[in-house]
Amino acid sequence: MLGSSSSTSPVYQIGEAARRSGVSAANIRFYEKEKLLSPQGRGENSYRFYSESDLHQLRFIRLCRAMDMSLDEVRTLLALDLNNKTDCDTAREALDGHLGHVRARLAELKALEKDLQSLRKRCDGSDSHCHIIEALHQLADEQSAPPVTPAAKKRHV
Repeated sequence: MLGSSSSTSPVYQIGEAARRSGVSAANIRFYEKEKLLSPQGRGENSYRFYSESDLHQLRFIRLCRAMDMSLDEVRTLLALDLNNKTDCDTAREALDGHLGHVRARLAELKALEKDLQSLRKRCDGSDSHCHIIEALHQLADEQSAPPVTPAAKKRHV
């Protein structure tokens, strides 16, 4: 903590803000770059200062990201006022959209699980060679380019 008195709120440098919020210093800088967070100011040494309000916002971001929300989804939720009825509707719509993405990803994961189980059943280790590796080589030969799934696109953007 850099300073606190009865007339001012405590302010923290990035290391302490990271420790208190559970968000790494690198992610704090990233969230600032992405305009999800605007620290209250800088000292003479150009160090950023973070307030209790900034720490709350970082914990909010961390919570949303732990729920696999995109930066745009987090940005939308951060802009909303919990006391505004219209904003409540927007929050529900944002969550409904995110649920749709989660359900689509679950379907992809279930298909992946089925494929992996099928692959695993090919080999029990009793033959002279591994049928799992054999099948993977066959699949690699059959594909000219890997299919691009929505989840793969999201990871590479």
